[in-house]
Amino acid sequence: MPERHAQRKADHIRINLEEDVSFPNLTTGLECYQLVHQALPEVDLDQVQTDIEMLNKVLQVPLFISSMTGGTPEAERINIHLAEAAEAAGIAMGLGSQRVALEHPEQARTFQVRRVAPTILLFANLGAVQLNRGYTVEHCQRAVDMVEADALILHLNPLQEALQAEGDVHWAGLARKIETVCNKLSVPVIVKEVGWGISPQTARLLANVGVAAIDVAGGGGTSWAAVEYHRAADPHLRRLAREFADWGLPTADSLVMVREVLPDIPLFASGGLRTGIDIAKCIALGADLAGIAGPFLKAAAISAEAVYEEIQAVMRSLRVAMFVSGAGDLNALRDYGRLVRVDASPTVRSRFHVV
Repeated sequence: MPERHAQRKADHIRINLEEDVSFPNLTTGLECYQLVHQALPEVDLDQVQTDIEMLNKVLQVPLFISSMTGGTPEAERINIHLAEAAEAAGIAMGLGSQRVALEHPEQARTFQVRRVAPTILLFANLGAVQLNRGYTVEHCQRAVDMVEADALILHLNPLQEALQAEGDVHWAGLARKIETVCNKLSVPVIVKEVGWGISPQTARLLANVGVAAIDVAGGGGTSWAAVEYHRAADPHLRRLAREFADWGLPTADSLVMVREVLPDIPLFASGGLRTGIDIAKCIALGADLAGIAGPFLKAAAISAEAVYEEIQAVMRSLRVAMFVSGAGDLNALRDYGRLVRVDASPTVRSRFHVV
């Protein structure tokens, strides 16, 4: 494997674990919403139902481990820990971009987690822009087959590519190629951003070309502009990355806007989610699944047990949030009046808007 591929993968893991790569000011927007507390919830905590069926598999909670890594020995260890925990907890998992394994088959093992997670809902992953660089449906199918995935994520990251010295910035005509993959691939296609959000215009375009689901992956969590700032050796690229440190659509705003224009398509919410309360808010705003990355990456650097404990903490938080909101199941969490929009300032709560 060429050194630059290995170094880029290693850099991404190291920087995410060691550096502050949060947005300087941009938040997820979830702080602008509040679940309405019910002092008389009329539901028992142990009867709260969090299970959901997605792509013909049942998840114990509407949670997936967002796509992160692969392609190095450390990435393999992290992926195995993540997958073991996902299997034990009954949640879904996305893999990092498999381009490196398609071009260097000896790296395939770093993504192959079915040996420890035979039943999870598993998402393969490729960068959508590679379809403009010679990749075809065959490459996509190879990525799916490589890991025995249930669906393929095509990720969109134009800003990240523009901030890399080696980035792919040829994005014209990509929608039609995504449509071809949607029509010919053996499994459903999901399209996601990597942390800057999906606009209503992009969402409509993706729905029109036939994607099975959209992950809005909004701003407010990991800023990949900050990651590329720490990677860049070129001072001009470092300056550029710093200027775009707060670029993007907050996760909550992206989710609300996309759900408004696409009322029926499965929507995933990710980007800065940390707790079960965050997940509950996203479900109430229209998401079907919610994804978490950063906390799981830090736990996976330790052990599968640490990841499992983090998942359990999120699950407990979600169940309690539903309980004290009077929502016995995920559908009830979406009921009118379950969520209110409040002023962003934590000291001002005078204006409540029912959602």
